[in-house]
Amino acid sequence: PPPRRNIYWTVTARAARPLPGSCGQPWRSALYNARTDALNRLDRLYAGRPYSTAMMKATLIGDTATLDQLWTENFRRTGTYHALVISGLHVTVLAGVLLFFLRVAGTPPLLALALTSVLAWLYALLAGLQAPVLRAAAGFTLFALARFFYRRGRILNLLAAVAIGVLAVDPEQLFEASFQLSFASVALLGAFAVPLIEATTHPFALGLRGLTDLARDPHLPPRVAQFRVELRLAAEALRVPVLAAAAPVRLLIWIWEMFVVSAISQAGILLLMITYFHRLSWTGLSANLFVIPAMSLAVPAGFLAILANSTLAARLAEAMLFFSRWVTDLHARWEYQTRIPDPPSWLAAAALAALAAMYLAARHRPRWIPAAALPLAGLLGVIVAHPFAPRVLPGALELTAIDVGQGESLLVAFPDGRLMLVDGGGLPVFGDKRPRPRLDIGEDVVSPYLWTRSIRRLDIVAASHSHEDHVGGLPAVIANFRPREIWLTSKAPSPLRSLGVPVRELQAGFHADIAGVVLETLSPSQEYEPGAEPHNEDSLVFRLTYGRHRFLLTGDREGPIEAGPVDVLKVAHHGGRRGTSPEFLDAARPSFALISAGLDNMYRHPHPAVLDRLAVHHTSVYRTDRDGLITIRSDGRRLSLSGTQ
Repeated sequence: PPPRRNIYWTVTARAARPLPGSCGQPWRSALYNARTDALNRLDRLYAGRPYSTAMMKATLIGDTATLDQLWTENFRRTGTYHALVISGLHVTVLAGVLLFFLRVAGTPPLLALALTSVLAWLYALLAGLQAPVLRAAAGFTLFALARFFYRRGRILNLLAAVAIGVLAVDPEQLFEASFQLSFASVALLGAFAVPLIEATTHPFALGLRGLTDLARDPHLPPRVAQFRVELRLAAEALRVPVLAAAAPVRLLIWIWEMFVVSAISQAGILLLMITYFHRLSWTGLSANLFVIPAMSLAVPAGFLAILANSTLAARLAEAMLFFSRWVTDLHARWEYQTRIPDPPSWLAAAALAALAAMYLAARHRPRWIPAAALPLAGLLGVIVAHPFAPRVLPGALELTAIDVGQGESLLVAFPDGRLMLVDGGGLPVFGDKRPRPRLDIGEDVVSPYLWTRSIRRLDIVAASHSHEDHVGGLPAVIANFRPREIWLTSKAPSPLRSLGVPVRELQAGFHADIAGVVLETLSPSQEYEPGAEPHNEDSLVFRLTYGRHRFLLTGDREGPIEAGPVDVLKVAHHGGRRGTSPEFLDAARPSFALISAGLDNMYRHPHPAVLDRLAVHHTSVYRTDRDGLITIRSDGRRLSLSGTQ
């Protein structure tokens, strides 16, 4: 396949050895040295506090090497993750702080803008030239250039210019979630939030300036001048200073503006969030009201700590970080876990059309924005409710081998639409002292596939056995799809027993009729005693019979299986050498064989001997490592096969 983002190979260095001399460009060496020095200073400032160290490295420098995903999960759930990771928000905050101090110091406005633009690009370099920071730096530079030529920098014009420049250099960014979310968020602010604020509270915010200067009143709009007079009268009646009386008004204006910005940005990008992450945060609106100001203070304080080696600034940044964590933890307790499948294309198109109509209304009458948003809100409500049936073929038995790499996950759709997932994939791990994998197969591979099938809930989740490459992804799948039952091998150890879902223990002899499909458990036998550790022979073996067709799902079982003739065989243990014996194939005589294995895996699955045995029996073999996702359907009379490379 073609390289993605110009990455052709990934390699791992087993050891490093410094070499004498120098190489590369001097400016790059200086940049890397500065970045390394900043990271080392954070290590010293937060010595002995791994959480603070990792979070501040990620927030300030964009280094996520030591960041545990568990630490950021509540930020993701509450829709505040954007304030934590390095983004355009950081550039905006730093630029605003620097501009403020330069103006206080008496720096000419144009010179202050030029110096701030240089800082934005230096920060982009320090952060590793990450795309969100580059986009923000480019946008601020264009804003500064507009001011140099005495032009007003309008948000949408600046955004369009930055987008054209970015896509001219790297057109592939158009298909990146980061690009789409960043530009959509800013476009929504420029198209809706700014006009609405300008039409509602902005005039009164300007009216609070120079409140004690009576000579300004005649030069202001009548309603603003009247507002100033009434505020002074209120202060006199309450016998408080005018500025003290104005403080609550300033706070209310700030809360309103933050609410408008947060509500419009979150509602506007909801369709993208569902498309890419299938998440909806019910508490994100209130969480952002607290987290964004806190992290906006943590960022400049953190950089002051790095530059001045200031323990006091480091503690302030850490305090804001812990406050943000407390806010997200609190909101996460109230957050109802909502994961949403892909919406139908026509519904997404209708939502985009409603957004366009809302923009046209906003251009002429900004005060109409709330009313114009009602059709969009209704369509988004339908998208969230998702009253659509799963995309399965009625009246057919369907078996899908999901491409989960070196693991296994099978989706079974019964003729009446009931759904069973057998295994959830996972990354093979070795030993107890191992780092937690950054990739969760259940969250990042299996769940997105199920959402593309418009699936919101599973009826059954079955774990063939408890090896990590089969059950590692199931906790995420169970959390996302809330199955009605979990099926496990009787008496076998399993981490799934404690997840709060009813468990049914199975062994040979179990029999169920599901919409005309006869499901039987062939293994393990009733005499089998599982050990303390998971073993391949713990595997549940299922035979599904529908009309004239039989499907056999073998897990990782390598021992003998008495299944009789079958039409579709899921080959045991990813095609391992000790499974799928010649004697078994003589009895089974499958027409189709499915093998779930990772591309170029270290175990060399499937074994050539197994492939040779299948070839001798004229079995058509389909492999996830070469063929991708594979689906076989039966209507009880005919078999059909489809796949995706």
